[in-house]
Amino acid sequence: MSRTYLVECYWPGVDAGAVKAALARADAEEEDVQCIDTILVPEDEIVLCLFTGPSAQAVRAATLRSGLPSERVTPSIHLHAPERGAP
Repeated sequence: MSRTYLVECYWPGVDAGAVKAALARADAEEEDVQCIDTILVPEDEIVLCLFTGPSAQAVRAATLRSGLPSERVTPSIHLHAPERGAP
């Protein structure tokens, strides 16, 4: 069963191209670990990714293999914003 994990990457000099390339490598190499959302904060040199996977260890290993400098992998809960106009 997959769970959701927040991956925090402190990445000096990071840009959108480097993040996209690392995420493409992760998607190509991993079957049970998948990135479902990413936020790049260039000013702070931080990338926050939301992954699904079987364990924090599996997510950490997959992200490091793909080139994401994963400093921290934390179990998380992905909450979707409500649709506009929904009660």
